[in-house]
Amino acid sequence: MAHGRLRLPSTTALQVLLAIAERGSTSAAAESTHLSQSAVSKQLLTLESLIGSPVFSRTAKGMIPTAVGKIYIEHARTAIKAMEDAALQSARLKPNPLTLRLQVLPIFGDRWLLPRFAEFTEKHPEIDVQFTTFVSETQTEQPDGVFRFMRAASPGENATYLFGRDVLIVATPSYWKKIGMPHALEDLARGIMLEHPQTMLLWQDFAAAHRRPDIAPRHTIRFGYYTMVIRAALAGQGMALIPRCLIMDELESGRLINPSGMGYRSEIGYWFATPQDKPLGPSMLIFQQWLLAEAARMPPNPPENQA
Repeated sequence: MAHGRLRLPSTTALQVLLAIAERGSTSAAAESTHLSQSAVSKQLLTLESLIGSPVFSRTAKGMIPTAVGKIYIEHARTAIKAMEDAALQSARLKPNPLTLRLQVLPIFGDRWLLPRFAEFTEKHPEIDVQFTTFVSETQTEQPDGVFRFMRAASPGENATYLFGRDVLIVATPSYWKKIGMPHALEDLARGIMLEHPQTMLLWQDFAAAHRRPDIAPRHTIRFGYYTMVIRAALAGQGMALIPRCLIMDELESGRLINPSGMGYRSEIGYWFATPQDKPLGPSMLIFQQWLLAEAARMPPNPPENQA
């Protein structure tokens, strides 16, 4: 009964759905999906028309998934991951030593890796790099390399620390002007803290590193995605603890200010890991050499006020 079949969303529509859910707006989703904002909006309207219900509520704080949206977001992750796994399995049928399959954290890929990656592709156009971000419990194909945000290497992996432990407290110039430029933790307590609890870059760790666990901000706003923390900080909604490696452009341009060099040395940072049971191919050796060279070019941690 073909006439009774449900019409299913396109893969592009599902990718747009996930991008908006992660980044909170159609303009931000357009950046990560490499589509125009109008194309993203069209895909969203088509999806909502197909479903027969809104998948996001438009609020002053961004686009928030509705109950229906949450259902589709959960299953969209599974569907996209299933397609990625199928592509990986198909590729394994024709092994290609010049193919790299890399699992990348969205925030790390968006703000550090991809802005630099054009240089790698220009130098090595013969290497086909395939990126994936989502991981499912049923995934059967092992990526060649994984970027992780963690404390130390995991069992079964060879991991190299890159950077990310240098964490700064930042806000926009207008926000610091509003609450007063801080010079100590007591001054920062006047502000609003922006956090993503699962990222583990929290005020309590910052205060503990400075041996002042008794001090707390007057209010904390928590977000479901770390990308939204950075977006909210750039929008002047409060102050946030962000690894310096993710906001170097904003610090240089003055869009974000780190007052008096205040920050702390986190136990968590970005690592690149490869499976111990899988020999490194020529493409991986080339990529690792490039990656470590790029990591080495990161400016040294400033000594001022770092716990």
